[in-house]
Amino acid sequence: MTEGLMSKAIELLDRAYEKHTSVSEPLSILNPMMTIDEAYAIQIQRVEAATSKGEVISGKKIGLTSLAMQNLLGVDQPDYGHLFHSMEVPNEGIVSLSKLFQPKIEGEIAFVLKKDLVGPNVTVEDVLDATDYVIAAIEIVDSRIKDWKISLVDTVADNASCGLYVLGSKKVNVNDIDLKAIHMELIKNDELINEGKGTDVLGNPAFCVAWLANKLHEYNVTLKSGEVILSGALSAAVVAEPGDKFTASFNTLGEVKVQFIK
Repeated sequence: MTEGLMSKAIELLDRAYEKHTSVSEPLSILNPMMTIDEAYAIQIQRVEAATSKGEVISGKKIGLTSLAMQNLLGVDQPDYGHLFHSMEVPNEGIVSLSKLFQPKIEGEIAFVLKKDLVGPNVTVEDVLDATDYVIAAIEIVDSRIKDWKISLVDTVADNASCGLYVLGSKKVNVNDIDLKAIHMELIKNDELINEGKGTDVLGNPAFCVAWLANKLHEYNVTLKSGEVILSGALSAAVVAEPGDKFTASFNTLGEVKVQFIK
């Protein structure tokens, strides 16, 4: 990608945030030859700009880890994005849709680290050893690209479609549970919408975190102690509208809730 095309992509995403107006066409239309590495370069440049203005990185998110989400976007591999402290919403918090673009809700298992994880050879066992605890989470994914008309490079450049996230209150030692057997029900306005389990994210949520640590090594990034890692949606994302109340209910991690207003 030429420097001019990269600058144009960054400009479009920055303008979307500043004007709260979606990018009308996918970045992949602007540059059909954009590679995954180039999309990550755009993401990293925008993250660096955000931290230079005071944003603080709180962790990472892994996207597209479930077959449901890969089918939804027509891709065959995960991606990742950066979380900021400003993205965290308190459990049972209220979110104004006026601050978002086109949000969708996902129930996830979050890992909170007590040790750094440095690729390229991180294993599931390394992840378990480095995890302080796991906790129920809701990710509010959001896209700056109009109508979610995105390919893999579009979502990667747009910080993996990060929006906001909510953590539950029950912290569970990773050695006290079977991550693969965790079951989650996503409830919207007291109605069960969909459900999933730990094996739905690459077979094991800890494997997702290992994938992330090793992928980040390609870009000289390390997972840090204290960071929150959202390990991927256990079921398909659900559109959020004014008045909606969502609960992600886990059999071993308790519940996490969020509500939406205009």
